[in-house]
Amino acid sequence: MKLNKLLYIALSSMALVGCVDLDTEPNSDTVTADQKSEVVEQDPDKVSASVSGITTMFSVYMNTSGNHNDFGYPSIMLFTDSRGIDLVGFDSGYNWFASGLDLLDRATTTYITDCIWSTIYNQIYATNQVVASIDPETDNSTLQFYLAQALAIRAFDYFTLAQLFQFTYEGNEDAPCVPLILNTNAEEAAANGIKRNTVGEVYDQIIDDLNNAVALLEASDFRRADKRYLSYDVALGLRARVELVMQDWAAAAADAEAAIKNSSANPISIAAASKPGFKAMTEPNWMWGIYIAETDRVVTSGIVNWPSHMGSLNYGYASVGAWRRINSTLYDQINPTDARKGWFLDGNATSANLTDEQQEYVDEMGIPAYTQVKFAPYGDELETATNANDIPLMRIEEMYLILAEAQAMGGNPSQGAATLQSFVQSYRDPAYTCTAGSAEAVQNAVWLQRRIELWGEGLSYYDLLRLRKGIDRASTAWKSMDKGVAAYNYQIFDTKEGERATINAILSGNGGATGEAINALIYQLPNAEIEGNPMLTSKDNNLGAPALEPVN
Repeated sequence: MKLNKLLYIALSSMALVGCVDLDTEPNSDTVTADQKSEVVEQDPDKVSASVSGITTMFSVYMNTSGNHNDFGYPSIMLFTDSRGIDLVGFDSGYNWFASGLDLLDRATTTYITDCIWSTIYNQIYATNQVVASIDPETDNSTLQFYLAQALAIRAFDYFTLAQLFQFTYEGNEDAPCVPLILNTNAEEAAANGIKRNTVGEVYDQIIDDLNNAVALLEASDFRRADKRYLSYDVALGLRARVELVMQDWAAAAADAEAAIKNSSANPISIAAASKPGFKAMTEPNWMWGIYIAETDRVVTSGIVNWPSHMGSLNYGYASVGAWRRINSTLYDQINPTDARKGWFLDGNATSANLTDEQQEYVDEMGIPAYTQVKFAPYGDELETATNANDIPLMRIEEMYLILAEAQAMGGNPSQGAATLQSFVQSYRDPAYTCTAGSAEAVQNAVWLQRRIELWGEGLSYYDLLRLRKGIDRASTAWKSMDKGVAAYNYQIFDTKEGERATINAILSGNGGATGEAINALIYQLPNAEIEGNPMLTSKDNNLGAPALEPVN
């Protein structure tokens, strides 16, 4: 497609040296795919730079625009969290993610939609280059590891797109999703365009890539240099995430349990959770993350990075008014004995998790109630402008929560409740008890723990979509989805003047959307894709949605 041709040209200027080197022989003649495979078999290090380049693409300074909310995948984490119910941000001049508060970022003409689309497809292109260069039947341990990285990250990318550009898997398998561009059809897609594949087709590819990545990592004895690369347990954990969305409960439980068993990561203790953290991939509970160096452009920019927009104890956009706060109704549901209560300031703007020095800083800055203090500043240095924190992509705690939900929904609610209770009691709140009896009740108990445990880590919005919770910012109450066609009143909390707005969502019996308003929950394909792809027209796009109207 024409749009992707432009993306591919742009990529050639990026630091993907390995991919470029593999495209030509010394005399600059173009080499074939078979020749590339032969070259890397003889010298696996030739593909090393390409794989490293793929991991680097998770964090790119002003990747697709000149805006200060454009810094790679962490931007997408904030875009989506800002659309949900638990991360509240002031609608101030310093909040670059304010359009998500009333879901105005979803339209086909917004640069945010284009930013998400381009960021992910840029990385997909890079993964395709690596996949094309390695023989899938290779028995070289190093190449098995490199191929697994490309396949797993490609799966992660399509999983992200699938969740944002169409409704959740169950009941929508035949709905149009996103174009599947692979190493096998990239040239054809660039030349002639490509249609949107169905949700089912995209998920089939995601699972296929993850199955291959898991098998390759299990076979390989090559060990990752650090947690920017996926290991066997991370690939299992990623597959468990996908299976949870697909409601393949038995598979999700098996993969989450296997990830826990095979991982070197362990949940942090209650003591470790009782202070700001979550800043470095060397932390013992991290499975996978985005590595950030002090010399990275996102860091030297000072403010165009994730900690700038999220952090409360460092310098950045948050510290001048764009504070990130927890929904107070969620905060009220955290037990006083739970270490995570201190991840946020209370109604008096204090936290038991802070040192005297940190609390004094909070007081001096006038940081408002319910602001997060979960994420520590780089080097634990208050007010630092060196925002070089690594970004979490997966922690081992998530695997326990997936396991508990999958066990319950797979037919054993008591087992799921026991898993959940054991996890929370052991690592967060010794006074916690799970009293849920039915599968759905356990699922909701897990969801509450996910909302608390994974707050601010870019996962909450996907839970709202897969669980069909809608968006209710007026209270923590949510409306169950009865079968049959029904209308629901989703309340959208607008932080300006504390107004509330309403989406009247019409849901069909299988959970698919039939009305315009519900389309506010998913993004439209960017206009550049519609105009540049000859296989798409505006009629192929997701429906628009009316502007939200305030209600009393």
